[in-house]
Amino acid sequence: MLFKILKKDFQRNKAIIIALFIFIMVSSLLVSSGSRVIIELFGSIDNLFEKANAPHFVQMHSGEIDESVIDTFVSRNNLVKDQQTVEMLVIDGADIFFGNSQTADKNSVMDNGFVKQNHSFDVLLNLKNQVIQVSKGEIAVPIYYMQQKNVKISDPIRISNGSFDKVFTVTDFVRDVQMNPSIISSKRFVVNEADFDTLHQNIGKVEYMIEFQLTDLNKISKFTNDYQSSNLPQRGPTVDYSLFKTLNALTDGIVAVVIILVSILLIIIALLCLRFTILTTMEEDYKEIGVMKAIGIMQKDIKKIYLIKYIVMSALACMSGYLLSLGVSKLFTANISLYIGTASKNMRHFLIPFLSTVLVFVIVIFFCIIVLRRFEKITAVEALRSGAMGTTKVNTRLLALRKNRLLDTNVFLGIKDVLGRLKMYLLLFTSFVICSFIIIVPINFLNTLQSPTFISYMGVGQSDIRIDLQQSNNATQAFTNMVEYIEKDRDIEKFSPHITCKYSVLNSDGGWENINVETGDFSIFPLEYLKGTVPKVGNEIALSQLKADGLGKVVGDTLLLVVNEEEQEMLVSGIYQDVTNGGKTAKAMLPYNSETTLWYTINVNTKQDVNISNKIAEYTKHFPSAKVTYLEDYLTQTLGTTIKQVQLVTIVAIVIAILISILITSLFLKMLIAKDTSQIAIMRSIGFTLRKIQVQYIVRTLLVLGIGIIVGTIFSNTIGQGLVSILMSFMGASKIQFVVNPIVSYLLCPFTLILIVTITTLMCTTSIKKIDITKMLTE
Repeated sequence: MLFKILKKDFQRNKAIIIALFIFIMVSSLLVSSGSRVIIELFGSIDNLFEKANAPHFVQMHSGEIDESVIDTFVSRNNLVKDQQTVEMLVIDGADIFFGNSQTADKNSVMDNGFVKQNHSFDVLLNLKNQVIQVSKGEIAVPIYYMQQKNVKISDPIRISNGSFDKVFTVTDFVRDVQMNPSIISSKRFVVNEADFDTLHQNIGKVEYMIEFQLTDLNKISKFTNDYQSSNLPQRGPTVDYSLFKTLNALTDGIVAVVIILVSILLIIIALLCLRFTILTTMEEDYKEIGVMKAIGIMQKDIKKIYLIKYIVMSALACMSGYLLSLGVSKLFTANISLYIGTASKNMRHFLIPFLSTVLVFVIVIFFCIIVLRRFEKITAVEALRSGAMGTTKVNTRLLALRKNRLLDTNVFLGIKDVLGRLKMYLLLFTSFVICSFIIIVPINFLNTLQSPTFISYMGVGQSDIRIDLQQSNNATQAFTNMVEYIEKDRDIEKFSPHITCKYSVLNSDGGWENINVETGDFSIFPLEYLKGTVPKVGNEIALSQLKADGLGKVVGDTLLLVVNEEEQEMLVSGIYQDVTNGGKTAKAMLPYNSETTLWYTINVNTKQDVNISNKIAEYTKHFPSAKVTYLEDYLTQTLGTTIKQVQLVTIVAIVIAILISILITSLFLKMLIAKDTSQIAIMRSIGFTLRKIQVQYIVRTLLVLGIGIIVGTIFSNTIGQGLVSILMSFMGASKIQFVVNPIVSYLLCPFTLILIVTITTLMCTTSIKKIDITKMLTE
């Protein structure tokens, strides 16, 4: 009997049930896909770190080292399990030619390091997560360049500086636990030992990676304090195991969270539709419900008849969504598979996505049970007497047609209907708000990432050109020469030189730790500070948010810094956002020490009539040891992978929002026309044409859509901006201000929704021509 009831109900409400099925299925698909991406991401990272035997602590160093001092430290520190010093030959991009290109990679922001394969730990892997082995004349290239430069197996890579020339053949691509993400501006190439020696003798400069594996990962902080309080090499950044994992998980982790957030919004829409559908069905079956109660059928049995169809529909939808996610998830995990690899599947990979699907099913059924409690208010006598639930009626006193002098009659009637039945139109309104939110937030986020102003979230003031110079034996003189040259350049509007040095700071645990402090005048290219202001005097310091959190400092607090071997009390003047160097940096107007200098930078703004590309070419020629970059290229190269992933999410979000608007509009109009059948028949009998009645329904949907777009836009720029800030806080930027393209966000997106909803309304209202008052009277 239940099967017959289900079949009959499906035939009667085919469109409604199909629409609900799709909503629940897509919600289940996205929840399952999002959870699968997270499981795949962390499983793959664990697998990569295990296969590569990842280091736990790495100190980068530019300059000479004494291995005996390191060996002594290792022998005396019982936290050290293993140690190795990796020699890395850094070759400027201007000396590297990819493929058959005759143009060097001179505008790259990446530091290109050439290394031999490690044998102890920190092993460099290929795309199969196998240890890379290269013969003489062969080279393994970072995956970053495989994507950015479209490098392929057997392509040539030429290293040439004019006096030296050598060609390698690409035989593999490198997965690197330390330098995989594009946001890390260093990349490692793997060459044969003999080739490394040849390169070492002819080109590049040597830097070192002093790497440690510890006996206890939980004691990394203690080991870091031990190392930084020693006299070991420390001219360079320090990174540890947790930071490696965070940076590898960042881009795809954000994508997974966004997918789950979109699925939650879809579940909300599905529940609203479900409520509206159940109440409409109960209204249509009001007399039948009264009859069933009158003949003694128990209330729980009547509820079971209605509940069973939603249980069947939800179960099938959730299961379909789960099965589809097995294939669709590959779209979202493609970047993980490329950069990190794929871990072997276990029960967890299937169980957690399945349980997330079960959760969607439970939420839907629980909501149905709550809505079906309306049966308790229905009495047999009232149902048989009235035959209707007494649903919301149009308030005819709200707007009188006879008083209308300004609007077309059909437009007026459309507006009147919406204002008279506000509660009923809440479903459509909420859906349009969510659709606008789903479209506008990803578009605004993508536009913000691609905007030149995003450089401010990287702890860098906005300028036209950025010049980077790494520390070396002659770096101080080269930096001085650059500053003098730029000072005399009449094409330059303003410039600001900065030197980053390493200092010691007293942390919250009472120990000393290293901190990278950028020195210089920060008023020329100012940052936007979360709190406080730029440091203006010698005893003031500004901290990045992550560093401030780590030290437990806020604006107005003081901290102790060791400057020229003397403790100096510094006042925290401001806190800013920074997604570079692990997000832990500082800025102050301190005297720099060449012994602790890490790197040099110069920010430059040209005059308006100056060609920036020509100026970059000029500086590249005059400053051969420096890296000269157009700031927009800097963003593209460091955030390229993140931008591509956000583009994918944006496309998926737009498609989903468009489908939602079509389905919801269709579903709502079908139920609305069913409710208004008698009213439509009367209008047709007194001379209203199909086109005029369609105008009324278009006005209704567009009025609700217009208000929904306005509210959705407001929510996008407030709640949406807040959600994005929470996601980006893991990178070090906790207060994102959307950069909005008004043409796209405020014109193109609303116009697209208006067009789609209008077409959908026209198509759905064609069924009105079948409604005839004579047929209704004879039935």
